[in-house]
Amino acid sequence: MNAIEIKKAKSFDELLHLKYGKIGSKKRDAFEEKAQYFIISEMLKEARIEAHMTQEELAQKVGTKKSYISRLENGKCDIQLSTLYRIFEDGLGRRISLLIA
Repeated sequence: MNAIEIKKAKSFDELLHLKYGKIGSKKRDAFEEKAQYFIISEMLKEARIEAHMTQEELAQKVGTKKSYISRLENGKCDIQLSTLYRIFEDGLGRRISLLIA
């Protein structure tokens, strides 16, 4: 991807296409997966801060370790769906709604 291609792009989607390829390509799928982990990690961090909880307090409330919460918030590890529910719903009092498209 060069500067001329970047300048010609009319949308963020076009930039993604130029840099990572078409939707469904391996490179694009890997990017999309990382982007979703980033979004979840930011949502977790924001919800914990809004709940006025430390990572340690949240970890104790849901029966895990502070280091695990830290890794999740930094997008450094995968999370099982059951753990995601437990952290948000039991630990932070939030509801999770999933959409599969």
